[in-house]
Amino acid sequence: MTKRRKNKKSPTDLKELIVVAYAEDLEHAKDYETLLKNNEIPVMIKQREDIQTGGKKTIAVMVPEDYADEAHVIVESQDAYDDLYELGIDEEDEFASEPFDDNF
Repeated sequence: MTKRRKNKKSPTDLKELIVVAYAEDLEHAKDYETLLKNNEIPVMIKQREDIQTGGKKTIAVMVPEDYADEAHVIVESQDAYDDLYELGIDEEDEFASEPFDDNF
């Protein structure tokens, strides 16, 4: 009797995928994909037309259900970092127009 070897890298069934983020455009979706793959999380990008928004395309970043919690943490951490980075840029622009007061 021969033993069958289970293929550990079998394709993930679409029913098992969970959306962890929606991207504004394909570039942002690819950024999420790279971030998740760098953390060894399998990821899939799916683009579809959203009927509720009048046919506007929605880009979903999805991972297998087993990786959903870890993926959410990674995506949220990256989003928080991006928000902090953008906040620093906004403040820098705000002060750039004011000259420094050299008189003490």
